[in-house]
Amino acid sequence: MNIVDLRSDTVTKPTPAMWAAMANAEVGDDVYGEDPTVNKLEAMAAERMGKEAALFVVSGTMGNLTALLTHCQRGDEAIVGDKSHTFLYEQGGMAALGGIIPHTVPNQMEGTLCLSDVRDAIRGDDDHFPRTRLICLENTHNVCNGVPLTPWYMERISEVAREHGLKIHVDGARIFNAAAALGVDVRELVKHADSVTFCLSKGLCAPVGSVLCGSADFIKEARRARKVLGGGMRQAGVIAAAGVVALEQMTERLVEDHARAKRLAEGLAEMPTVMVEPVFTNILYFSLAPQVTLTAGEVAARLREYGILIGPRSARTFRAVTHYWIDDEGIERTLKALREIL
Repeated sequence: MNIVDLRSDTVTKPTPAMWAAMANAEVGDDVYGEDPTVNKLEAMAAERMGKEAALFVVSGTMGNLTALLTHCQRGDEAIVGDKSHTFLYEQGGMAALGGIIPHTVPNQMEGTLCLSDVRDAIRGDDDHFPRTRLICLENTHNVCNGVPLTPWYMERISEVAREHGLKIHVDGARIFNAAAALGVDVRELVKHADSVTFCLSKGLCAPVGSVLCGSADFIKEARRARKVLGGGMRQAGVIAAAGVVALEQMTERLVEDHARAKRLAEGLAEMPTVMVEPVFTNILYFSLAPQVTLTAGEVAARLREYGILIGPRSARTFRAVTHYWIDDEGIERTLKALREIL
């Protein structure tokens, strides 16, 4: 039985083109800057984001932490959303490893930070306070139903940042999903950001890696931060080759994943046993109706018997994520199984 794995787009395996590229990758020592495939990937990534330079890192978490360590000194403060991945799911690395203080403000339903909340969070020039240095945003916003942040919002938040001399970092793990959903060039979403990370290993299907992009001076300093985090790779072209294929072949097809997520949401909405959240990209949250006696964990266990994997997020709630390896048949199988179970 083919497994339908909706737990995350991190479960994606390389495409045949990626396997071939990895097998034939030209490599060198990246710490010396001599890996031609890594250099190619970084140049491509910088160009796609409209930035001067880029840095290949092992993961999105490393990319975000590298950016924070580059933008901030110990004792500085970064404004982050209270539902952001950087705050919730990266083990407090900014504080634990960087001595950077997270100042949380509420994420709105559309994933944004209210501009007035951000203004209120910015510290004045007072010896008692840490210095506010950075605003961190997330696009698409995972916990907020995978919603994309718009170019209009990015321009507005940048006005606040420039007014107070702050930098902006975007955790763009799924930034290409945002661009696909909004029908804009990805550059439009990050042109007001000082740095951005994006993942190669989610919807873009590469087996590992993220890229941090910014100015040439910023990336020069970020390379030092990556090194102290243990991210100085050697013949990394073997994995960077898959990233090259990802940028060449995978970004334009993300609308297919979004369409399947919407089809899944539509099918679920027809079931009186399920309550469905809005779907914007490839991430769908839904929960069990009050009359259902099963828990989310029990439903997930039953789905596994059908060859379907899905991630409970709480006792009553699920997250389903579509990706390259989920086809139309997989969506219909999932709906059929849930109808039978519930």
